[in-house]
Amino acid sequence: MAKKKVYSGIARFYDVFDLPFEYGRYRPIRQHMFSGLEGRILDAGVGTGRNIPFYPEGTEVTGIDLSKAMLGRAVKRRERLQKRVDLLEMDVLRTSFLDDHFDAAIATFLFCVLEPEDQLPALKELSRITKPGGEIRILEYAYSRDPVKRFLMHLWAPWVSWIYGAAFDRNTEQYVPRAGLCVAEFRFLFQDIIKLLILRHR
Repeated sequence: MAKKKVYSGIARFYDVFDLPFEYGRYRPIRQHMFSGLEGRILDAGVGTGRNIPFYPEGTEVTGIDLSKAMLGRAVKRRERLQKRVDLLEMDVLRTSFLDDHFDAAIATFLFCVLEPEDQLPALKELSRITKPGGEIRILEYAYSRDPVKRFLMHLWAPWVSWIYGAAFDRNTEQYVPRAGLCVAEFRFLFQDIIKLLILRHR
């Protein structure tokens, strides 16, 4: 699988590549992904475990990722932080969880990586395994409406695609109704380029 190969290749360098963005953009907004959540939580596309420090106390978190190499980094971070989280190698398009298993699901930049044809299947799977009344929270990029920022993002896009297999224009919200979900909240957490989607069952 193409994405699995990409992330297996960059796993050892991923946190280094991402370091300026992690401390300049991501860390201040990761807490919003988990604020107010309780019970069982799925961290879909857990990667190297950057979300682990922000898991709410008392919750039961399961992190899944397609890349065994990325998960290896997450395991080391879990041990260093002494956090309780199950880390499993699994494809978000075809998980092994029962229906309505989780109280909430989180996807931090996962949908930027998924190809357009995989967006709807991934949303349907998250909908299936999240309880009615639960939330699915998605953090992803969008092209800025500011002409200068948008131009710079277009210049940056080929590198992002080559290194991460990701894109700034997935527009995941367009697939939401067909997944039996609705957008309960939409807001930008960093300028007008990083957005939070909170989805619920219709």
